[in-house]
Amino acid sequence: MPALVAPLMPVGCLAASAQPSLAAEGGLLLRPWLLKDAAGVVTAFQDPAIQRWHLRRADSEEEAAEWITQWQRGWRDETGVHWAVVDEHDKLLGRVSLSSLILMGGQAEISYWTAPTARGVGVCSRAVTAATDWALGEAGFHRLELGHSVTNPASCRIAKRAGFMQEGVRRAALLHADGWHDMHLHACLR
Repeated sequence: MPALVAPLMPVGCLAASAQPSLAAEGGLLLRPWLLKDAAGVVTAFQDPAIQRWHLRRADSEEEAAEWITQWQRGWRDETGVHWAVVDEHDKLLGRVSLSSLILMGGQAEISYWTAPTARGVGVCSRAVTAATDWALGEAGFHRLELGHSVTNPASCRIAKRAGFMQEGVRRAALLHADGWHDMHLHACLR
């Protein structure tokens, strides 16, 4: 069946090259995940706040290594772009990812978490801004969406600092461990 519009991002536009590392303000680096990061993922996921806002937990380095392998494969398969957020000493501070990629329309969802020791100093908003700038610039995406629970004001602040406009509320849109949550929908356009 012929398409009526050309794909905004043709198949192969990401996987044709290596996943980039991105510099962010304040000496942060967003780099592809490495298996050596598994211990840091397990440590971060012991945090009650990360467990509250995420749908899974990491119980072992082996499990975290499986996630990292999936995150690495996302670039090659053009199904996701996942970065470890590290400082100048390569200490793991968090994660930023693009998922639910729709290359035809140049769309993706951005998500993130920050290790407890890196919160409150702008690490997450700087990392999300760097990923957004790359995605809407060099990579060629048209629209990024960001969703978070309406009861998570920290994520709302990060979205706004990174230039995401709130578009509305998706009612009972995501099931967390404590029940269904209404979700703020933010978006940033090219």
